[in-house]
Amino acid sequence: MIRHAAAALMLATAGVAFAAPAHADKAPVYTGTFSNTAVEGHDPVAYFTESRPVKGSRDFRTEYQGAEFRFESQENLDTFHADPEKYAPQFGGYCAWAVSEGYTAKGDADHWAIVDGKLYLNYDKKIQNRWEQDREMHIVKANTNWPEVLK
Repeated sequence: MIRHAAAALMLATAGVAFAAPAHADKAPVYTGTFSNTAVEGHDPVAYFTESRPVKGSRDFRTEYQGAEFRFESQENLDTFHADPEKYAPQFGGYCAWAVSEGYTAKGDADHWAIVDGKLYLNYDKKIQNRWEQDREMHIVKANTNWPEVLK
């Protein structure tokens, strides 16, 4: 009888040890489901210097907040290292409009804006149009919701 109770306790304990958490937080930087690359592999510095999305290279990369950021040149990588908070997209690259609405959605590297020296991504063109109707209000709301929306 004691042997059966001990075996049952060991099984129950093993089940608890390997059980997945009921609710895991989202990563602080959006990378997609099967990737660890931020901004869909685009160079975040290029949005500021070239006013357009530019694909980064695996030759020039760094890790920031648990995600891989890629750059088109060593110069841009160095610029990012000097001030990553300035160049990394706001809200970890999640859609700025979604964060303002209290949830997360993917940010798309082709739907972006720089507002007051900060890079924002949106889900798609339709959502970006909604966001642009009152960017300042959406930014204030998103700042209020961030980072709690990751929980």
